[in-house]
Amino acid sequence: MASQIRQNFHQDCEAAINRQINLELYASYVYLSMAYYFDRDDKSLENFAKFFNAQSKEEREHAEKLMSLQNKRGGRIFLQDIKKPDRDEWGSGLEALECALQLEKSVNQSLLDLQKMAAEHNDPHMCDFVETHFLDEQFVFSSVLLPFSSLFIPPSTRTPSRSPSVNEIPESLAEFC
Repeated sequence: MASQIRQNFHQDCEAAINRQINLELYASYVYLSMAYYFDRDDKSLENFAKFFNAQSKEEREHAEKLMSLQNKRGGRIFLQDIKKPDRDEWGSGLEALECALQLEKSVNQSLLDLQKMAAEHNDPHMCDFVETHFLDEQFVFSSVLLPFSSLFIPPSTRTPSRSPSVNEIPESLAEFC
């Protein structure tokens, strides 16, 4: 049965939201895996565990926001299987942060694609929703991880002026350190 409240909500946008919901849940799952990896007795990096647990919760909340939007717009939610994280072992904290940065880039690109699709289908409400609730936040989180990105580059190829110390903790990460 078609929704009575559905208006100016293209089927392609509805399907894209369902895909984004799945990606947000996958990201939550990855961060949860990271959190409990660093919580293990042989790792015992409590602050990394707290940080990744908070990220997991945030990604799950993103999925819930999208589900709420889907219902408000008269769309239907079709949940998919959540893919297992690509790894079970996350190595060092730095390696996990590198994986987190790549994951955030992927999520951000998917959100940009979602916003583009909404614009192509003349859906200003969805464009605004994506920008307001997701893109600004994605930029902030990626900015938190970016200072560490040069640490992922092999030492022989680093530029001395752009090699932050592991001790240089961005303010938004400070509460976990």
